[in-house]
Order: sequence, then structure tokens, then C-alpha cells
Amino acid sequence: MRATAENVLLTDLYQLTMLQAYFDQGMDGTAVFEFFVRKMPAGRNFLVAAGLEQVLDYLEDLSFGAEELDWIAGCGRFHQRFADSLGGLRFTGEVQAMPEGTLFFVDEPVVRIVAPLREAQLVESRIINLLQLQILTASKAARVRLAARDRLLVDFGLRRAHGAEAALLSARASFLAGFDGSSNVLAGVRWDVPLFGTMAHSFVQTHDDELLAFEHFARSHPKATTLLIDTYDTEAAALAILPLAHKLAADGIVIQAVRLDSGDLGEHARRVRAILDAGDARAIRIFASGNLDEYAVQALLAAGAPIDGFGVGTRMNTSADHPFLDCAYKLQEYAGRARRKRSEGKATWPGRKQVFRRFDDHGQMAGDTLTLETDSHPGTPLLVPVMRAGRRIATSPPLAEVRQYAKAQMAALPTALRRLDAAASYPVEVAEPLQELARQVDQHRG
Repeated sequence: MRATAENVLLTDLYQLTMLQAYFDQGMDGTAVFEFFVRKMPAGRNFLVAAGLEQVLDYLEDLSFGAEELDWIAGCGRFHQRFADSLGGLRFTGEVQAMPEGTLFFVDEPVVRIVAPLREAQLVESRIINLLQLQILTASKAARVRLAARDRLLVDFGLRRAHGAEAALLSARASFLAGFDGSSNVLAGVRWDVPLFGTMAHSFVQTHDDELLAFEHFARSHPKATTLLIDTYDTEAAALAILPLAHKLAADGIVIQAVRLDSGDLGEHARRVRAILDAGDARAIRIFASGNLDEYAVQALLAAGAPIDGFGVGTRMNTSADHPFLDCAYKLQEYAGRARRKRSEGKATWPGRKQVFRRFDDHGQMAGDTLTLETDSHPGTPLLVPVMRAGRRIATSPPLAEVRQYAKAQMAALPTALRRLDAAASYPVEVAEPLQELARQVDQHRG
């Protein structure tokens, strides 16, 4: 059996138990589900849509192989007729979605699935799984970019991410949201994410002489030399590389940067900068890493730390301050009739919806309207068709193109929402036609 994330059995058991019950009752009308976020994480002012490409890949490839069907038939929970019915199951539906990189807010549908009930139900768990991870990472990365302003930002989070897929997709999401690149080689191979790398402390420790380690590395990588100088004594190492820098320059090799990874990064950066400048090595940049996030980056730059770039990993790739989203994938229509969940604290707006975004005269986002798909409002509709009859309408855009779109979205973000602390909520109006449909659904359910 496929031991990968692509296995159709990477789902919750209740998806399959519901599918058998639907099968037994002959229920397979058209269902409409929407993915949205119920509540903004505390202190956050916006979220970044991400993960759509992986959702579309998953939907296009959805199928049950022989081993999966054998397991379903033999596990003792399902009958043979149901197992047989899954043999030809494919996703044949439609998808409308916000393009990746779009900024969005509470209750706004990011992805809408319209498909026969069994198909739309089966994909719930994996869609949430794929979208939540990249939305979390992209949203955190966008905040780091705001804090860092124009400084170099590199994703360093592979080793602390929660598994291989999370490491890969978080590298993708952070680049989408404004990072300059990643240390993750496979992200570079798969999506042309620019790759950055320095050295580990172990490389220095394997040499009997620190300066010799630096020279060996520089001569091995003459076009990309960043030296990690805090293995033993940060300032002593900065002093030691001055004659080495001039020696290497005579051979056409340039030390591009030094990296700081421990201690008081701001104070070390100030001391190292002074040493480099005094030694006629002003062109050598300072790159910092070590448990950084948007708050640490903001504090360092606010204090005037002469740092030219940051490697950000653990706290971004795990979205450490808010490691999950209060998000949902909920039924909004079935068999032509609007449906609404009314659970306490988890009520949903029924029907197929659209989000219209308005902009002011300066191109800044001025407010959204959440309404029915059939309604019309001033502004730009955010959900667009991306899949029909189970296949993409067009090829997904290259990641670099998505990144530019996300950058434009961030440029349109109101100034107040760029702060790292909580601001007044962005205005999202629920239009009267949607409110009226909710009243009608509530009255019908009586």
C-alpha cells in the first residue's frame, strides 16, 4: 500500500463511514462545501491564502488503488458492495478559490468545492490539512517580512518542521509570502525557490584551526561564501578573518557575509560591524539566525542592530505562537437547498458565497462584502473558478508569479494592519441577501 501523503486513506475514518451510509441510502446529490477561518488568531490582523496548488494536485489524483480497496473490504467495518463502488471514484467536481497570495479575513470562503456528495465529503480532511499548514506559515512569514523591511530573509526551518511534507510546504509558503529563499534543497528543485546555505558549527569543529576551516570553505565555494563565526569567540573570529579576507580577495574570492547564531545578536552584530569596518571589510554583510520570529527581528532593527539578513526557522515553520487555525470545511448546500450549521459558537453562513473587495483612491484595501454568489456588489470578486469536471481550468501559475501577486496584496494592506500587535478588525460586511438566506434556512429547520 502507498505509504505516502498521496494515499487516499490519509483521511479520518468518519469520512469513510459517512460515505458508506450515503452509498447505502443512495445519497449522491450535488454538495457545496466551503473552507474558511472562523476566528483570527490573537494578535493577527490578516491571513494569507496558500496551499491551493497542492489541493488541486490532490483532487486531480484522487483514486482508490487495489490495496486500498482490499483494506476497506477486509477491515471488518465496510461491506463489499461499498468497497466495490469506490473502485471508479474520482473527483469530478468544480472548485472556486481565492488565488494563492490573497489576503483574507474571518468567515470568508477561501476554497469552495461543488461536487457529488461522496466526492466532496471524502476530501474534507486532506483539504483542511493542506490549507491550514501553508496559510499558517505564509501568514507568519508575511509578518516577518513586514518586520524585516528590505532585509534578506531565508527559511531555515527544515529540521524543526513537523515532518518532511511540512518542511517542504513551509519553505514554499514562506517564499510565496515574501522570503527571499530557503535552505531546503528540494524546495529549490521543485519550485525554483532560491537556495541559501552557510556552514554548521561541526564544519569548524572538524578543523584544528578555525581560520583554516574558513579558508577551506571559501576556496571550496568561491562564489558563495558565508562564514559562521560564533563557534568559539565571535569577535575574535571577526578579527581573524580580516587578513584572510584580503588574502582571498587577491585570488578573486570574496567573503560575502558572516553569520551570527547565538548570544546577544544585536550586541555581537554591533561589535562585528565595527571590527569589519575598521579592517577595511565594509562589504562583508552580517547575517543572523537563532530562534528568530517577527518580534525578534523587529526588536533588533528597532535597536539599530547592523544586521543585513536573517535566517528564520523554528518559530515561523511551526507558527510557534499560533500553531493552528480555527478553520473549517462545512456543507453550505446539498441537493439544491442551502444548508447551515447552527451549533453554538460555530454557526455558518449558508449557500454559495462570494467576497467583494473594495479599494480606496490610493489602492489600499477599504473593506470586503460577504454575500451570495448570485449577488452583485461594488468591488473585485475574490473567488475565481480554478477547476471544472475534476481538472484544472488552467495550469497553476509559477510560484515566483504567485509571490509577486502576494507582494502586491501586501502593498495594498492598510497601514494599521501592518502592525505586529492587534489592530481594529478589517471591515467585512455580511450583505443583506446572505442574512436573509440564513433566516430562511433557520425558519425551514424550525
